[in-house]
This record gives sequence, C-alpha cells and structure tokens, in this order.
Amino acid sequence: MKSDKKIAVVDFGGQYAHLIASRIRRLGAYTEILSNEEPLSVYESYAGIILSGGPSSVYEKGAPLLPEGFFKTSVPILGICYGHQLLMKALGGEVVSSNSKEYGPAILEIQNPNSLLSKSLSPKTKVWMSHGDEVVRMPEGFKIVASSGNCRYAFVSNESKKQFGIQFHPEVTHSEEGEVLLRNFVNLCGAGSSWSISQFLEEQISELQKKVPVGKNVFLLVSGGVDSSVAYLLLAKALGKDRVKGLLVDTGFMRKNEVKDLMDNLHHVGFDLTIWDESAVFYRHLENEFDPEKKRRIVGDLFLEAQSKATDSLGLDSEHWLLGQGTIYPDTIESGGTKHSHKIKTHHNRVPQIEKLIQEGKIVEPIADLYKDEVRELGRLLGLPERWIERHPFPGPGLVVRMIASPETHPPKIDFSDLGLGAKKAEVKILPILSVGVQGDQRSYAHCAVLNDFTTNWNELDKSAVEITNFKREINRVVFAPGISTFSGPFHYTKLSLDKVHSDILRDADAIVNRILYDESIHNSIWQMPVVLVPVGLRENSYGVVLRPVESTEAMTANFYEMDRRILDRITKELLALPQISLVLYDLTHKPPGTIEWE
Repeated sequence: MKSDKKIAVVDFGGQYAHLIASRIRRLGAYTEILSNEEPLSVYESYAGIILSGGPSSVYEKGAPLLPEGFFKTSVPILGICYGHQLLMKALGGEVVSSNSKEYGPAILEIQNPNSLLSKSLSPKTKVWMSHGDEVVRMPEGFKIVASSGNCRYAFVSNESKKQFGIQFHPEVTHSEEGEVLLRNFVNLCGAGSSWSISQFLEEQISELQKKVPVGKNVFLLVSGGVDSSVAYLLLAKALGKDRVKGLLVDTGFMRKNEVKDLMDNLHHVGFDLTIWDESAVFYRHLENEFDPEKKRRIVGDLFLEAQSKATDSLGLDSEHWLLGQGTIYPDTIESGGTKHSHKIKTHHNRVPQIEKLIQEGKIVEPIADLYKDEVRELGRLLGLPERWIERHPFPGPGLVVRMIASPETHPPKIDFSDLGLGAKKAEVKILPILSVGVQGDQRSYAHCAVLNDFTTNWNELDKSAVEITNFKREINRVVFAPGISTFSGPFHYTKLSLDKVHSDILRDADAIVNRILYDESIHNSIWQMPVVLVPVGLRENSYGVVLRPVESTEAMTANFYEMDRRILDRITKELLALPQISLVLYDLTHKPPGTIEWE
C-alpha cells in the first residue's frame, strides 16, 4: 500500500497514540505508528501526520522532540495535547505549567466554524481534557478556532499550511464530536477506504501461519473473558483446532462459581480446556502483599510457573509449544510499553519473564494491536456467541486487583471550602488509604475523597467530583456514600489480607452486585463494574465495598455510570446485610484521573 494514502501517528508515549490510530482506522484510513526519531523523508511520505499526547512537558530538559525541519513539511499536521504544545513551541509560541489543570469533560465553544477541521461541529460541544500544561501564546500565522472555560487556545489553526493544534482528545468517545473532527482531518489528507477489521482478520491469519510454522503449536492462557476467547478462536481458525490448547489457571481469586461456569460454557464453543488449580500457591505468595506493582508481578510470575507445571504434566514439549496470550493494546501501553510512556500499572502479562519470552519469539499474541471494541467486533466475525462478547471485562489477576490491602495512611489536610461545596450541603472526608490513578498520562498514587449523599442529581455529583480532582492534586478519586446524608463518626481502618477468607467476602459482594445487574437488565448498559473490597468501614473489624460501574468502549478512557437510584439502593441494602460490610461507596471518578480498577 502506498504511504501517500496512509496517516502516521507519532507516539510520544501518551496513553492515546494507538487509540488515535484505531479511531482513524475505523474511519477507513490505514494508520501506522511512528517514533519521533524517524528520518524526515519518512514523515514526508505520508498523507497526514498526527502528533499524539504524552506524559512529558515540552519545556522540560529531555522532552521528546522531532527532527530539524519537521515543521516545514507540507504534509498536514494535527497536534493533540503534547503534540499541540510541541507544535506551538517549535513554531515560536509559549507553553507553561497551568494553574487550572483539566482532567475530564469540558465544553468547547467554536469561534471559527469555517476552519477545515471545525466543519460540521456544533457551536458548543463536550470534549475530554487531560493536561497540566497550557499554551499561553500562539506562533505567528495561527488563529483561535475554539476555546474552553479553562483553556483559551484549546483549538488553533494555520489554515494555509494545514497545521492544527488541539488541547483536548478527539479520539476518546467522551469527546462527543471527536469523530467529526478526525474525519475532517482524514478528508483534508485525502486518505480513506484502506482498512477494516475483516482485512485485519485476513492479514492476521496469514501472519499467524508464518509465526507458528507446522510442527509448532500454541498453549493459550485462558481467563474466560472476551480477549482470551477471541484470541483462542483466531488461533484455532489460523492453525486448526488440534494445534491450540487452552489452560485456565484457578488462582483462588476467581469470581463465585466461575471456574465451573467457564468449564461448562467454553466446552460448548469447542475449547480444548484444562483447569489447573493453583489457589493454595497464589494465596501463599500474595497473602501479605499490598503494593499494586508487586501484586501484579507476583501474579504474572505465578501464571508462568503454573503454565510450566501444566505443560510438564500434560507432556507438552516446550520446543513444539509456544505460549499464547490474549493481550490487547491497553495492557501494553499502561505497562509503559512505548518509548516515552510512564508506567501506570504492570499487567500480569507484561512482567519481565514474559517480556523476555516475547524477545525470544516464544509468545504469540494475536490481538495485541486491538482495542476492546475491535476485539468484540472480531469475535462476532469469528462466531463467538453474543453472551461471551458482551461479558464485562475482568482483570486477568482476578480479584487480586480488587482487594485493596493498602496500609493505613494519614490523609492530607485539604481545604475544600474554595470549591463552594458547603452551599450544596456537601461534606467531604478522605479515606485513609491510597489508590492508583492516571493524571496527565502519568501514574498517580493518591487519596480518595468521600462525599456524603447530599443530592440525587448525578450532574451535581459529577460536577463536584470533577472540581475536586481538577483543583486538589492530592486527590485522584471521588466517591459518595449512598444513604449517608451526614458523616456522624470516623472511618475505621481494618487490615485486609489477600487470603481465602477475604476473597470469599469479596466473592459474595461481587455475586450480589452481578445478580442484581442481570435482575434489573442493566448489565449491557454498563461496560464494566469492578466491585472493590477496601480496608475501611464505619465500625471496627469491618470493611467497605466500592462500586465502580463505568461506561467505555476501549478502556483508555471511561466515565462513571449514572445508576437508577432505586437499583443502587437495592444493591447497597443487600451489601450492608453481609456481616463483614459496614460501608458502601460509589465511584464518581472519570478515567482520567482515576483508573478503571482501583488498584
């Protein structure tokens, strides 16, 4: 395929480079990811160039740049977030650290509807922000196309040179007309009609037949989720069913009755599945661990040990059997898998041992370039039953990441009075534990603010949560306590261990929530709903449960789901009937700044 019909995405290590590529592919234009260190001639051979976001600040020493002369190219350029700031600075503008950092939704007001890139956009449109730096002066030749409340130069352009800079992320589904803007860019580049998921399927079958020559087979780690199920079917289609075996490792951190359900159901769609019970080993190694990164590394290593034991037991010669994984792109980028990216969390299928096997060519990952929405589409093409395609994503390490064994911390003293919450009768407390988040493409490990149940208006709750995370850097999550109109006493910390006793408490809570989601027929309205056990309750020797229902399509961004309060009341009441649970919290945090999983 000629590169003059392709669009290049330059990866500066943000979470979004491959998501941008995915969105452009969905618009029918073939896209390739490039580093920021290619020869100038490579960039100039493309129909258009998109500069991605990234965790660096353009004014910092060592920030990733582009080759000399890059911005003199005649190829259309769209700079997004870090790419926008780099475009501005390289051409003579100014970028500074902003006092009003923005994470989450913002309203963009179009001032120039006649820009090549603003065509068909509404006068006011919701966009997704994630930045701590801001352009304060444009280069010569640029004009404002649109601004947001906290960002004057949110969308700028030099129309004659076809150079555009935007501070927001059009590639995420939460930018409501982001696709319109990206389509405008594809159109002005003259690219299109050169990529589809069916084309990916054809190419990947051919690729897998080369990667796994006759004489070698694949032993796939199966979780029962959509990713590993689609990976299994794709491998079976490319290589034949006899050359693919599945291994389901029972870690002891599975959902209630899950192993039996998976065994019964996956056999119906032709899986050759072996169950390997390693629960005692996982409990022993994880019981006293609380650090999120260490937990994930232990799980990754134990998975490999289980696979090794299983291959020996089943008599599978390692020279003839490659290890298969259902890794998808977010697993890689969040593990710091590109040159300039910050590690947000290590996925269990990206621990050092796995990385070594990848370098040795001993791992097969057939869907590693796809996002969750594309995996589902591919599953339909491969004939996976709809009930499996619709399954909520579930972390490979299972309930390990949903048990927050964090030690007690002393919450920072934060003055929230400047946010005007008191006028709404809103009270704010801080949990005495830390959780993982992502702010400005970087990992954060910070405290969670708790609001009382001061309103049934979701917009009010959303607005309060966004203000707290935007203006109080020490906070990366906001939850509220359903049914608690005022806080009458302190939170009590009770140590939590990753053992069978605590796993069973979370299993029971998770089973209650999932039963009610199906009872109330809202399961398909929610993309994923982590149920999290935290070592904080309203009385001694008890725990809290955090409900984290989100809407998303690709896992790179998410917003919380606005649940019918009647259903939330039902869930809360049933959870509080469990003897060990004294507190229920509902997460109001978007991603960013919070991750989908709490850990």
